[in-house]
Amino acid sequence: MTESTAARKPRRSAGSKAAGTTGTKAAGTTGTKAAGTTGTKAAGTTGSKAGTDAKRTTGTKRTTSTTRTAAKKGSETELVQLLTPEGERVGTAANSAYAEYASYVADITPDELRGLYRDMVLTRRFDAEATALQRQGELGLWASLLGQEAAQIGSGRATREDDYVFPTYREHGVAWCRGVDPTNLLGMFRGVNNGGWDPNSNNFHLYTIVIGSQALHATGYAMGVAKDGADSGVIAYFGDGASSQGDVSEAFNFAAVYNAPVVFFCQNNQWAISESNEKQTRVPLYQRAQGFGFPGVRVDGNDVLASLAVTRWALDRARRGEGPALIEAYTYRMGAHTTSDDPSRYRHDDERAAWEAKDPILRLRRFLESANHADEGFFAELEAESETLGKRVREVVRAMPDPDRFAIFEHAYADGHALVDEERAQFAAYQASFADAEGV
Repeated sequence: MTESTAARKPRRSAGSKAAGTTGTKAAGTTGTKAAGTTGTKAAGTTGSKAGTDAKRTTGTKRTTSTTRTAAKKGSETELVQLLTPEGERVGTAANSAYAEYASYVADITPDELRGLYRDMVLTRRFDAEATALQRQGELGLWASLLGQEAAQIGSGRATREDDYVFPTYREHGVAWCRGVDPTNLLGMFRGVNNGGWDPNSNNFHLYTIVIGSQALHATGYAMGVAKDGADSGVIAYFGDGASSQGDVSEAFNFAAVYNAPVVFFCQNNQWAISESNEKQTRVPLYQRAQGFGFPGVRVDGNDVLASLAVTRWALDRARRGEGPALIEAYTYRMGAHTTSDDPSRYRHDDERAAWEAKDPILRLRRFLESANHADEGFFAELEAESETLGKRVREVVRAMPDPDRFAIFEHAYADGHALVDEERAQFAAYQASFADAEGV
C-alpha cells in the first residue's frame, strides 16, 4: 500500500494532529503530518463560539443575525484566494477581506503543507493511470479530475472523521482524503461491482451517477444528524451543471428551512459536458444561496489553502447549528468530461492554456520552494512514490475477478420468485449457447 496512514484513516480538521504518513517527521521527506488537521482557533468566525459542543437546534430555527452577516459577506466576496498562481501567500493581514477565512489556516505547518502537496500529486497520478487504463480497454469509462485537485484535497482535508460525505462520480481526491483505497474506485468503472466500498466505514457515500440527487440525500442525512443532536457536519459535492437540476434547488430549500448542518460544495469547472457556464446561470453560482436564505462563498478552486480554509469555516458553522452554506469552487476541468467526451469540439486550446498557468499543484510547489518548506529530496521521493502507486493500480485493476453473472438474480426478492427463476433459466440457456457455438 502506498497511501499514507492519513489516507487510510481520515485526518481530523480540528482538535488533534494526525499521525505522519510514510516516513520520518523530518522536513523535506514524504513523511509529512496529515494536512488539514490543524486545531484552528475559532477567532474570526461569524460571531459565535467555534466550539463544536454547542447545542444544535433540531427544528426550523430562524436565521440568526450571525448567519445574515455571513450571507452578506458571502455575497460581497468575489473570489477568496490565499495563494496566488505565482505561489505567493496573500489574504492574511488583519485588514484583508479574507482574514476571517485565512484564520482557519493561520497555523498550518510546513509538514501539513507538504501533506497537501503530496495528496494532490498522488491523486493526479492515480487519475492519470485510470485514464490510461480506460484507453487500454481495462475500464469502460473514467471521469477525470485533472485540474480540480486543490478543490477536492482542500475541502476533503477540512472534514472530520465523523463528518459524512456525499460525492458525485469525480471526487477521487475527496475519496483519498476519506481513506478509501483508490483501487476500490475503479471496480464500478470496470463493471465488476456497484461501488466497491462500505460507505459507513469511511463516512463516504458510494459514487452517485444520477446528476444532483446526492444533494437531497445529503440534506436528509444532515436533518437526521441534527435531530440526533450530533455535532458532525455533512458535505455534498456536485458540479456547475448539476446546479441546474431541480433536486439541487429542493435540497437548498429543505436545508435552509430545517437549518440542516450541510455544506453544498459546487465545483464549477466551467463546462457541464459541452455546455459552458454562461448557459447554466445568469449570476455567479454562489449567489444562488441568497435566494434560499443562507450564505454563499466563491473560492479559488485552484488554491488548496483557500479551499481548505473556506470549507473549514462552512463546516464549523454547520456543526454549531447555524445551518447550510454554499461553496462555489471556481476551477477548471483540464481534461474531458469523461473518456467518452472530446472537449476539442466545443472549447479552444487557448482557454486551457490560460488555466494551465493557474495549475493547483504548480502553485503550491512554488510556495513550498520559495518558503524553503521542501527540498529536491522531497520532490524526488514523492515522484518515486507516485510511480509505485501507478504500478499498484495497474496490477490491482487487471487482477479484478469477473463478477458472478447470476448474482443479479439472487437479490431481487428475499424469498425468491417464480418469474425470477424463469428469467434465470432463460439467461443460463443464453449463456450456454455461446459454449455450444465455440464447440462447433
